[in-house]
Amino acid sequence: MQESHKTVKERQAMPEQPADIRRHNFLEVPIGYTEALAQAEASRCIQCKTPKCVEGCPVAVPIPRFIRAIVEGRYAEGIRIIWEKNTLPAVCGRVCPQEIQCEGQCVLGKKGSPVAIGNLERFLADWERANGDGSLPEKFPATTKRVAVVGSGPSGLTVAADLVLKGHNVTLFEAFHKPGGVLIYGIPEFRLPKAIVEAEVRVLECLGVEIACNTVVGRAVDVSELLAEGYDAVFIGVGAGLPRFMNIPGENLIGVYSANEYLTRANLMKAYDPQYDTPLVPGSNVVVVGGGNVAMDAARTALRMGAESVKIVYRRSREEMPARVEESHHAEQEGVEFLLLSNPLRFDGTSDGRLTSVTCERMTLGEPDASGRRRPVPLAGSEFTMECDLAIIAVGSGANPLLTSSEPGIRLNRWGNINADPATGKTTMRGVWAGGDIVTGAATVILAMGAGRKAADSIHDYLTRGW
Repeated sequence: MQESHKTVKERQAMPEQPADIRRHNFLEVPIGYTEALAQAEASRCIQCKTPKCVEGCPVAVPIPRFIRAIVEGRYAEGIRIIWEKNTLPAVCGRVCPQEIQCEGQCVLGKKGSPVAIGNLERFLADWERANGDGSLPEKFPATTKRVAVVGSGPSGLTVAADLVLKGHNVTLFEAFHKPGGVLIYGIPEFRLPKAIVEAEVRVLECLGVEIACNTVVGRAVDVSELLAEGYDAVFIGVGAGLPRFMNIPGENLIGVYSANEYLTRANLMKAYDPQYDTPLVPGSNVVVVGGGNVAMDAARTALRMGAESVKIVYRRSREEMPARVEESHHAEQEGVEFLLLSNPLRFDGTSDGRLTSVTCERMTLGEPDASGRRRPVPLAGSEFTMECDLAIIAVGSGANPLLTSSEPGIRLNRWGNINADPATGKTTMRGVWAGGDIVTGAATVILAMGAGRKAADSIHDYLTRGW
């Protein structure tokens, strides 16, 4: 099993749909490893005595153990090794930024390519879904404790899974008509098929988690009422779903969307499927403002919705772009254009309020700002105008105050996020925990899961020992 760094094989590329085909469909772009590819890639792992990859994983998945199981063909055991720490492996294998987490710590990456840990995790999860016998993780003896989990995104799903396995009674409250949170409404089908999320949620239901959809906590019921109704603890994982705009002229024109609204209509409401009569401006000339993963998702969705031209407008250079390299690479392959060092100044439209163009200005980079990235500075006299009948603003999101405004006992920071202990998830309200984007601001799926894991441990401790 051991190999020297000098003789290690090349990383096995993930098979993908060709760009000229996939840009016209919503099928998943990466096709997945075959068994032969998975075993070849897994054999590259040198089984370090002190695996840095595990240290780089926010939920501490025992990575070398599951990789060895793949090499030896013990796939059923391999997925159960992952389940010890990660209840959403099919999701994480697809959307987590492994390149800056587990794979970023792989020692093989110092002299070549790191082991494709994310691809291998996905392989096991997909194998289990296709070939598994449906057996579930073992649960602790049942308790009488009741826990309410508000929000069914990555942090909420993790808390629910961990606590139901510890024997507690868990109810998951979701505002939308389907559970999954951002995994369902925010990430496009071609990057994370909804059937994958639904399969992961079904496992929780089989374990005994009760799911209450179409329930807006903060309106239909508030956190205090949940505690008064007999829930012993409440976890808040409602994400950061409040769209941010740029506050420039013309943002109220027909055809200007927040990325949140655009992707929700396209994903959760299935605007991409002709069978669904979901209102959505399709757009011929599309401009997406922003440089993160959400911007890439919106641009690639617009392309698949039939746009003739899709442009990413980003005020910094490629080096400062926060999107995963894989996502920007896929977007470019599919025909999305990148207008870097450019920033919108205004949107213009017709007399009846429909978007027709966007005026931008060129930028240059100055000294680093608080984010550590070089600050964009406008270039005088550099304005230019482009035709545009659909604009999608993807410049971040904030904390929706719907729930938090109903609970004065929950202290917030100056951005409206919940103040919670980073080690435990405890808030300033007794019996209430929080984690994920509602605490940190918009971040990654796996970081939200890591926060959920810490909160679940703290909640279990509280339920058995007290605050």
